Amino acid sequence: MKIFIDADACPVQDEVIDLAEQYDRQVVVVKSFSHFSHNEQPEFVETVYVDKGAEMADMKIMQLTKKNDIVITQDYGLAALCMGKGCRVLHHKGFEYTTDNIDRLLTMRHAGQMARKAGHKTKGPKALTHEDKSKFKKLLFEILNSYNF
Repeated sequence: MKIFIDADACPVQDEVIDLAEQYDRQVVVVKSFSHFSHNEQPEFVETVYVDKGAEMADMKIMQLTKKNDIVITQDYGLAALCMGKGCRVLHHKGFEYTTDNIDRLLTMRHAGQMARKAGHKTKGPKALTHEDKSKFKKLLFEILNSYNF
């Protein structure tokens, strides 16, 4: 089991890496070359760079993930695809994507896209709070504890 991070806009990378280290889990950080960094990561963290472009990181994550992997993403489409592969998929605000919520989230995303195409302004996502980070860490902790190693 590996933990994959859709990293171009993921604000909880450090939290994921800290917990993964405690559980001796490998982390794969997938991001575009436009976010290249010379910062060194621990040995258990692999960084995979992809070309800049829509869905390039998503396609790489889909290529690399296997059943029971954990994926961290805010992309509802990627979340749905990873769920179909049998992955556990988490949002950085501290909730897990499930069959009970993914259809609603995809419908809301589509409605927002249609509104923007029609010239309407829509609100962006709310800023990440300390409470969101705490919820995320608690959820990831619980999931890592639930896996049989």
